[in-house]
Amino acid sequence: MFGTEIGETCKRDGCVGVIDEYEKEGCCSCHINPPCGYCVEDNLYCPVCEWYSKDEPITPPVKAPNKDILFKRRTVDDLDNTKIDWISKSHTHFSMIKEGVYPEGVTSKEVLEKVKGTFGGRFNHFGNGKFKYTAYTD
Repeated sequence: MFGTEIGETCKRDGCVGVIDEYEKEGCCSCHINPPCGYCVEDNLYCPVCEWYSKDEPITPPVKAPNKDILFKRRTVDDLDNTKIDWISKSHTHFSMIKEGVYPEGVTSKEVLEKVKGTFGGRFNHFGNGKFKYTAYTD
């Protein structure tokens, strides 16, 4: 494992240097727009091999465990009609569409308890085990 904290041995390509901090240039401007670049700049480095932490990618690349896995967007056809189940879709800047299914015997009031928006909403359709609801979110 490579050194990434102050005082740790670097170990990159066998390097025996010790991780340290270099002095940053500029000054803090958090009073204008926090957090500022000066404060969040990563200033760790190895003085022996000249490794700089700011040059490292933020997250290491991750290989997919199985390239054969395909991801599919969930649709109304994928919903489980043995329970109240729905998908949410974008609608406007203050609402969303919740389209779903429910088992026989479930009332609109029971569905409403699950899908109601922050500021209410209305059913566009309710019947035959399917519903479409506009939820007001803002």
